[in-house]
Amino acid sequence: MNDPIELLVEGRAKDLGDGFTVRRVLPHGRRRMVGPFIFFDHIGPKSFPPGPAVNVRPHPHVALATVTYLFSGEILHRDSLGSEQEIHPGDVNWMVAGRGIVHSERTTSRSLAHGVALHGIQSWVALPDGREDEAPAFHHHPVTTLPTLETPDGARLRVIAGEAFGRRSPVATAWPTLYVDAAMPAGSTLELTADHEERAIYVAEGELSLGGDAAGLYDPTGGALEPVTTAVRPGSLAVLATGAVARLRATKDTRAMLLGGARFPTERLIWWNFASSSAERLEAAKRAWGERDLTRFPNVPGDEAEFIPLPER
Repeated sequence: MNDPIELLVEGRAKDLGDGFTVRRVLPHGRRRMVGPFIFFDHIGPKSFPPGPAVNVRPHPHVALATVTYLFSGEILHRDSLGSEQEIHPGDVNWMVAGRGIVHSERTTSRSLAHGVALHGIQSWVALPDGREDEAPAFHHHPVTTLPTLETPDGARLRVIAGEAFGRRSPVATAWPTLYVDAAMPAGSTLELTADHEERAIYVAEGELSLGGDAAGLYDPTGGALEPVTTAVRPGSLAVLATGAVARLRATKDTRAMLLGGARFPTERLIWWNFASSSAERLEAAKRAWGERDLTRFPNVPGDEAEFIPLPER
């Protein structure tokens, strides 16, 4: 039998402070990265009454790019470059930290007044060797600029970053990347081939039946060889085996993220909000933020009054 799943990771609750809890699947003890993805948080779904919903105070990053993607709700992004951008469902905020950036994510004025139903994904992609210390940058891509396609049985796919299903996103990535939002009505199917070296499927809501391909496999008993089928439920990340063809079938109306890309050749280290190939780079970033070095980590215009201090551990 041919099981396309190498590892099934169950998300774990993580409190980001101020009562804001997410479900974290990467990094994991048995799987640090999938392609360039080194961090993956599932936000919500949660309905907030009028008042603060998201209150992530200014904090720093180095040597990675953050990717904010919403299914519902809205968030106000500000950063030390002076960017101020509301994020709405289907938009992409791609923030390159490079040698250092500071940003905050807050409740919009609309949500403060009327409340918000918030649901989405916050992820990080590592910057490759030779690009970890590049200049920080911020790029916003409205939903209308991202390529989409629909399968004959109704699955709707949006290519967030990289290349998939013959479409390429306008988001400029530094590494071969797969990142797709798949909205699959019950009964719809999708085949994920091995076009990318590393791949995973995260179910945000609904349920997928995930099977492999038994074609060409030898059964020593002489009987019919059937592929293994696994149910992947909300909050689970199915990391696919190298080279496996995965066949997805939505057993309920489902929202899933397809992610991955080329394997990173060098190890990445994570400490708090910093990720790098170099322990020295992490130590320098820790020291600069702890000392509030404004040449390395400037204030966020419009959000200067608060910041998240360096953790003690």
